[in-house]
Amino acid sequence: MSNYEEIMKLALERGFYFPSCEIYADAPAGFWEYGPTGVGLKNKFIDLWRRELVRRDGMLEIDGCQIMSKSVFVASGHLDNFTDPIIKCSNCKSTFRADRYIAERTGENISERSDDLNMDATIKKYDLRCPNCNGTFEKVNRFNMMFGLGIGPNADPAYLRPETCQTIFVDFGRVFKTMRGKLPLGIAQIGKSFRNEISPRQSLLRLREFYQAEIEVFCNPYKLDDLQQFQDVKDTVLNLYDGTSNVEVTADEGLTKSLLPNKLVAYYLCLLNEFYAKTGIDMKRTRFRRLSDDEKAFYSSIGFDFEVETSVGWLELVACNYRSDYDLRRHALTSKHNLEVIDPSDNSKVLPHVFELSMGIDRSIYAILEHSYYEDYTHDDRIVLGLKPYLAPISIGVLPLMRKDGIGEKAKEIYSALKREFESFYDDSGSIGRRYRRLEEIGVPFVVTADKTTMEDDTVTVRSRDSMQQERVKVSALVQFFRNALSTEPKIG
Repeated sequence: MSNYEEIMKLALERGFYFPSCEIYADAPAGFWEYGPTGVGLKNKFIDLWRRELVRRDGMLEIDGCQIMSKSVFVASGHLDNFTDPIIKCSNCKSTFRADRYIAERTGENISERSDDLNMDATIKKYDLRCPNCNGTFEKVNRFNMMFGLGIGPNADPAYLRPETCQTIFVDFGRVFKTMRGKLPLGIAQIGKSFRNEISPRQSLLRLREFYQAEIEVFCNPYKLDDLQQFQDVKDTVLNLYDGTSNVEVTADEGLTKSLLPNKLVAYYLCLLNEFYAKTGIDMKRTRFRRLSDDEKAFYSSIGFDFEVETSVGWLELVACNYRSDYDLRRHALTSKHNLEVIDPSDNSKVLPHVFELSMGIDRSIYAILEHSYYEDYTHDDRIVLGLKPYLAPISIGVLPLMRKDGIGEKAKEIYSALKREFESFYDDSGSIGRRYRRLEEIGVPFVVTADKTTMEDDTVTVRSRDSMQQERVKVSALVQFFRNALSTEPKIG
């Protein structure tokens, strides 16, 4: 199994991601940028998300603003509730996140929403001190994680959004009306969110600026078990975790055993499960963790976290929350706009409830990299990124065995023909074995090699990354060959 350090080395050396402003000493932590191969993988991941969730379920997609008015976050509750507990050294003024510092030093699992006085008492009980100067701590305080800014010459207050979903909520009325929406209705969005994390760390795993793939399903709260599409997924096996034990059940069994609250929630958990099964993540190392009352967000009445096991522990990739009517009710009250809609199935007026699938793209990319990376000791200790072909940032490598005798020119002709349709890469530098290895490290599933035989019969060698098997293919048949190899609908497993 690969580890974080190996993935970090790969990311930095092969252009997946790297720190922002890294040439400057004052570069702030928690900001990372995608390189060319990382952008390719991220875009393919988003394409898969759109196909397997958005289009499959007939959702609508919007693209909202990242800067939003103060009123939005008064209504959403973020100004009052979107906080982390912090402790500050009374001597050197070093600042730490209280719940995590306590957990690291004592082993006690204290929720970030635990009472501040309880955390103060725990710090006193264990005589916890500043690791930098051994000073004592001030009382636990609350730090709001939103980035505030001023708009225009008067610096009117506004904020960078801490989650993409608020755009969807404030746009719901217009989108539902103009698109002639019917409940249940999924509205999706890809975009950046911003959180002023106290101590961001571990590259893509905790960021201050990050990508989210958001889905908000607006539904009639009186018809959560009327979802006909549930029949399509009722036999999907889900791994449910309650904090102490795992149980594998079909979605249908989960409802019967009251492990899942209703068909609507079960249906979307199944879609999410099927999506991640197509990313190359080992589904045996994933679970839906049912959140306790202490763990749930302030807006959530039912919560599941989709988690994946990695070398740094279990990572939350998707927050799945039944938000009831919290958001639309609050925005309606604050804005004085009626956000009720008519459910045409019975012409009833209803303020929709919301079930969300809030996906962290960056963490998902990391998990895919770690689960796809392996070292093949049977073949010259090669390092391979075994990405699904439809997720690979580069689909085809084109290599001339040598540059002389017209082979280099022929390989360039083949590359020019392929790159119009497929993400392709040409490389004529170094030994052929070394070039194979470089492409395997970034997950390229196929390599085309032009050689002396190519000049005689117009065939090339097509080499598979995973099996290392080779076959001769006519140059004139290459485009159709790769259409078949790369355009196959991804299958689970």
